[in-house]
Amino acid sequence: MFFTASFEDIRNGKITDLYFVNTLQIIKKKNLDKYVKAEIMVKRLPDGAKWGVLSGVEEVRRLIEGLNIKVRSMKEGTIFKPFQPVMEIEGMYTEFGIYETAILGLLCQSSGVATKAARCKKAAGQKPIISFGARRIHPVIAPMVERSAFIGGCDGVSVVFDAEMIGEEPMGTMPHALILIFGDTVEAILAFDEVIDKKIKRIALIDTFVDEKIEAIRVANALGDKLFGIRLDTPSSRRGDFLKILEEVRWELDIRGFKHVKIYVSGGIDEYKILELNKFVDAYGVGTSITNARVIDFAMDIVEIEGKPYAKRGKLSGSKRVIRCPVCYEDKVIPFSKPDLEKCVCGANMEDILLPFYDGKHFLFESDPPQKIRNYVLEQLSHFDL
Repeated sequence: MFFTASFEDIRNGKITDLYFVNTLQIIKKKNLDKYVKAEIMVKRLPDGAKWGVLSGVEEVRRLIEGLNIKVRSMKEGTIFKPFQPVMEIEGMYTEFGIYETAILGLLCQSSGVATKAARCKKAAGQKPIISFGARRIHPVIAPMVERSAFIGGCDGVSVVFDAEMIGEEPMGTMPHALILIFGDTVEAILAFDEVIDKKIKRIALIDTFVDEKIEAIRVANALGDKLFGIRLDTPSSRRGDFLKILEEVRWELDIRGFKHVKIYVSGGIDEYKILELNKFVDAYGVGTSITNARVIDFAMDIVEIEGKPYAKRGKLSGSKRVIRCPVCYEDKVIPFSKPDLEKCVCGANMEDILLPFYDGKHFLFESDPPQKIRNYVLEQLSHFDL
């Protein structure tokens, strides 16, 4: 068996910090249960980022189904900012308090991955980003991580099961192992071309044995028009100037009539490296920086008790609305008790993005497929800068 928890373990409240168990025991013993509202929010984002992408809402949906609570939430894929509640839960504290650890865990890691993927996609623009990082995480959570990477903006994922789960074709071609076994890059790509389904793009890995530009020329001469692209997996090259290597490869291919051959890079890629390499690179394989992205440090805090504003120091008490202008994407956080229609400075009507999600019996907006969520993220990204 793997060292992982089952859904039943989580739903039965076993995946929780002990102090919540203690709290519920005391509250029940003292007959002190109260009706509360608790919000989930982050005060600051990793590396000083200005925005994040909310992910994990769909797994929270599965966890809370059947609980006697009400929930407002931003939709999966919503871009949020610090100090904006992304979810609010209301009900008797003993109904949901035991799940705080699990709910935060579902949102924090998934949102961290989706945010990093979105930042990489924003840096790349129209150039494809492929999630390559499943080997850097526990295989049990790889589907969750790669789904989050996909909805955050990645154009594809590399793991077969993960791709099936989100309804996409897996992406990838060959590892160094294949070339090492053949003992020659050209022989390996010719074998790949012979054996692998023709719908798979012919992308040759060219940094196994000799200078990258020499291998690029060799595989281009060998495959000709059938060669879709080449991949370099050595951003931290032994020569130290990866951008210069890419320039040489592009030059040598172009002057020989291989302008159609795309350049892919992978290994040590993040949004900053993408911005640096965009001049010569056509697509990116991004691994560790997305799959091991820093979590979004959400916290859950009570903001109302028995209908009255009540919060710990450092927190704004009371239930809140988060509203956004659909034209210029300006945001505001205002008291929930202020129901009036708000006008943006640009003149447009602002809209609520913290929406009724669960009424104790029914979910109030449907689950969207990953492709629709991804499109939602990409549309929002056009209004936000890195």
